[in-house]
Amino acid sequence: MRTFFPDYTGFKDLLATSKLLPVCCEVVADLDTPLTLFAKVVGEQDHLFLFESMEGGEKWGRYSFIGYDPLMTFQSKGEDISIVDHRSGDAIPLTSSGNPLMAIKHMLHSLQAASPVGLPPFSGGAVGFMGYEMVRFMENLPDEREAVATPDSSLMVPRIVLAHDSLRQTVTIVSWVVVDDSGRAGEKYEQACQDLEEIAGKIQGSVPADFFAATDTGCQPHEFQSNVSRDAFCQMVERAKEYIYSGDIIQIVLSQRFETHTVIDPLVLYRALRHINPSPYLFYLQLGDVVQIGSSPEILVKKHGQTVDLRPIAGTRKRGGTVTEDQALERELLADPKERAEHLMLVDLGRNDLGRIAKAGTVSVDDLLLVERYSHVMHLVSSVQGKIAEDKDQFDLLSACFPAGTVSGAPKIRAMEIIDELESEKRGAYAGSVGYFGFSGNMDFCITIRTFVLHGGVLWIQAGAGIVADSVPELEYEETINKSMALRRAIELVEEGF
Repeated sequence: MRTFFPDYTGFKDLLATSKLLPVCCEVVADLDTPLTLFAKVVGEQDHLFLFESMEGGEKWGRYSFIGYDPLMTFQSKGEDISIVDHRSGDAIPLTSSGNPLMAIKHMLHSLQAASPVGLPPFSGGAVGFMGYEMVRFMENLPDEREAVATPDSSLMVPRIVLAHDSLRQTVTIVSWVVVDDSGRAGEKYEQACQDLEEIAGKIQGSVPADFFAATDTGCQPHEFQSNVSRDAFCQMVERAKEYIYSGDIIQIVLSQRFETHTVIDPLVLYRALRHINPSPYLFYLQLGDVVQIGSSPEILVKKHGQTVDLRPIAGTRKRGGTVTEDQALERELLADPKERAEHLMLVDLGRNDLGRIAKAGTVSVDDLLLVERYSHVMHLVSSVQGKIAEDKDQFDLLSACFPAGTVSGAPKIRAMEIIDELESEKRGAYAGSVGYFGFSGNMDFCITIRTFVLHGGVLWIQAGAGIVADSVPELEYEETINKSMALRRAIELVEEGF
């Protein structure tokens, strides 16, 4: 007989302080991957996510998460904010200012969710993305560039969450139950248990026969158009170097966007990308008519309990064709004074960001100048940690670290002002973040790089290069191309019938 937790007595005890409660069960899943679980349980949904992880580019992370069937959705564009209760379909009036981050915080607090101990690192909360333009609610920056079609931010609060534990080879299934009337608590609990039984039965069943079928894109090949020419990008680099020489900034990240029309199956594209470029943050995120598919190597910021950490990535070489060539490129990367100086500067920026919300004396650099390898490139990586101050929370943490210095520059605010001047269009999803705010107070967001965005039949990718005083414009342009190669190769795989 299946065991549910909490039991009904514990469930009623949680009602004393909460209106949104989890009911959970654990299922053995030693024959499944997160992708097969996703195929078995999710079905037709327009709000869902799959988060997977590859540690250091070499081994699968312990936890993967799946979520669907939203209780609430959140979306913002500038100061226009929409929150929808999916149980009723009604829009929820705002009681906070036009600051989206504060509105998300208020939305989560208003749910009065329980957070019992013993659950996986993420079991429920708000999941989604925040585009680069969200920085305008954290810093005083101009808002004059041409807008993109997608929202500035979009999140969902899933009713169903699955946490796959690759170490124990189990899945924890969580059904979130809204109890507005304590007189119906027993009925709600029983319904949640039935839902869990149904999902567990799907997990023990087979993958739908057509899930892994090859897909004809009907578009061969995809032809990408950039929003900036090679010459114009090189001119941007030269202008940025003038700002560096004048002392305005030390470093800045400039980017270009590539887009194409497509009828590609997003889920097949995700499968191809996770095959080509497994990364610490693999995600398939659909929020209405916007789909983001990413293989980001870089954390923005993470909070687990009172510990907060970030891992700056700066310094890149392409992978070698042989082991010997690969090792030679690693030595070259570690010895390159430009790459080292740029990386150390961004480590200092990360320390400063954490210092804004951490307890005094707790910020430290635990790993410095490690080399991590991915399918098409290798990077220099460091780790910065601290303990969050008692009067700060996950939203203060995101505000302190957003956007990452590795996709903006240093000093950060002045670099962002110059980005606004030099880049002709708003960045949209690029250089923002994807992740979750947990009911538990935990959070984990990656930087939105190495990411496809699909919306309205258009697919785009964006990549940047870090510009310093001795940057060579043509080489920086080539770096943006190199960083997009894993994504381009994933598309080629789908075109070949992956």
